[in-house]
Amino acid sequence: MYEPALTLCQNSLVCAANQPTKQTSMFLEQFHSSNNKFISISAEQGSGFAKDISNDFNPIHDPGSKRFCVPGDLLFALVLGRYGISEKMTFNFAGMVSADTELSFPESPGDHFKIVDGREKSYLEVSRSGQVSDNAAAIESLTKNYVYFSGQNFPHLLVPIMAEHNIMINPQRPLVIYDSMSLQFDTLDLQEPAVEFVGHSFKAEGKRGDVQFELRLMDQGKQVGSGVKTLILSGLREYEQTAVDSMVTGYQASKDGYLESA
Repeated sequence: MYEPALTLCQNSLVCAANQPTKQTSMFLEQFHSSNNKFISISAEQGSGFAKDISNDFNPIHDPGSKRFCVPGDLLFALVLGRYGISEKMTFNFAGMVSADTELSFPESPGDHFKIVDGREKSYLEVSRSGQVSDNAAAIESLTKNYVYFSGQNFPHLLVPIMAEHNIMINPQRPLVIYDSMSLQFDTLDLQEPAVEFVGHSFKAEGKRGDVQFELRLMDQGKQVGSGVKTLILSGLREYEQTAVDSMVTGYQASKDGYLESA
């Protein structure tokens, strides 16, 4: 347990500014390694999180992929595990993290901070405000529910959206970039917060498209907040059902192969 720098509020709430770092949630320990002041994530750890926690079988998270990158949702999970749930939180992803990159998480973050490597290259920028909850059960519930929702983006959400707007990503080199996400809570008196998909908006400019997912944050059957997740789709072209079917088939084959070998 840590000693909060500021006066405790009710329900284990503290103010965000100058909140000290606490231990990362136990279930996340197998998905990263700590070395002195740095945290690193191997390809196997990142892939395990994507598949076992997020149910995300994007080939870019396969350990043997030449384009491997650490799931952005794992960075989000580590931030929540270390710093708690703030009333308002915004996450802006600034770059893709390669396997075994040493990342620095600030010891005493304020309202705005970055996750950087040893060369000060930024990968994630976090803004937060309001009170902070360090309720471990609520943090784990929100983390698992959000990243599981996030792992369903392709094909469950994006394929119907692409069909609706008559566009698709490049089937030869499919790329969907995790741009940003924000959450806002009406209360931090949380038990088992979960995420519900409400709807989407889409804006295209040339071969790039921005998709925003509108989210509802629920707990014990009641709405406790809202959120927005933004993805960038690249290499846009006219929708072709055969090409989309091929992408979905490849994704499902990757999932089936992993589950059969597990």
